[in-house]
Amino acid sequence: MISLKNIQTEIDAAFLYNVLAQNETDPHVAEVFKQMSEIEQGHALAFMKKNNMDTTHLLPPSTRAKVLRLIGKIMGYDYILGILLDTEKSISNSILVARKKTKTDQSVSDTAHVQILKNILDHNKNVSGSSLARFEKRHRSVGGNALRAAVLGGNDGLVSNFSLVMGIAGATNGQSEVLLTGVAGLLAGALSMALGEWISVKSSQELYENQMQLEMDELETNPDGEEKELALIYFSKGIPEEQSKQMAKEIMLDKNLAHQILIKEELGINPEELKGSAMEAAIASFVLFAIGAIIPVIPFFFVGGLKAVLFSTILSALGLFLIGSIITLFTGKSIWYSGFRQVLFGLIAAAITFGIGKLIGVSIAG
Repeated sequence: MISLKNIQTEIDAAFLYNVLAQNETDPHVAEVFKQMSEIEQGHALAFMKKNNMDTTHLLPPSTRAKVLRLIGKIMGYDYILGILLDTEKSISNSILVARKKTKTDQSVSDTAHVQILKNILDHNKNVSGSSLARFEKRHRSVGGNALRAAVLGGNDGLVSNFSLVMGIAGATNGQSEVLLTGVAGLLAGALSMALGEWISVKSSQELYENQMQLEMDELETNPDGEEKELALIYFSKGIPEEQSKQMAKEIMLDKNLAHQILIKEELGINPEELKGSAMEAAIASFVLFAIGAIIPVIPFFFVGGLKAVLFSTILSALGLFLIGSIITLFTGKSIWYSGFRQVLFGLIAAAITFGIGKLIGVSIAG
């Protein structure tokens, strides 16, 4: 028997690809998404039939899929494709496990949905170059989209500052001391995150820019060698040797074009990705961390002592559950499982620091 969870995963994928098809401006790309939806729907129907379920109607999409559709409507449908591509590996693994249990033959589409999509786009001459570029940008952003960064940034701020606040509360029981520490922890953590993000983005940009300049220097000082490299690149892709040499020769007539191709094919650098602002990334990291970090501090603005600790714990637990629930958009796990797991880990961390704070406070008082 194939689990209902695996069937639901296929149904949700079919639903979301259909959402992409309905909201895609390029009709040819929309057709690609429609084909992917049909592939996923075919898997779902096959699994339902294997389970002796009624296949006249597909099961409805899950709440998770409907929430993703809403997010796409608000933040842009690229987010949906990013999450879909990010979960293809888990979808494929589920299919493989199911096929092993039922001893059915594997299919190429089971484990290569992303590649199928890319191949359809690459070999469809009607798909515009701008649409291909958009797809490539989406494909590369898998696992690092802004929504994921927002969730993780908020989680870092909440867990770290919740633990810090509980540690000081355990040691002092004073409202002003905890409040001061919580605000200081918020600012210190947010500034550290912002600086780290700025350094990361800036250093990557500087490294790639240096490599790109070196490639241009090589083009100017040793054009024959770079032409041979271009020919070798095309030959390695399966293009006949003579044709590869001719293509390389033609490309070398335009130095800028040759430079663009070399940095992409040889260095794996996309110049478009270097246009991101390090300052924007730093500000985003600061804000996201601060949003999470302020939650456990809020009660201490109004009350102190055990009452503030209790309210802070309740607010933080709610925040942790919300973060755990949002994470299920990426993992496909149960909201209750993921939410309570997040709460459990956060409370354990806070309890440990509270206990250490109590020990230190008693020790100092003694």
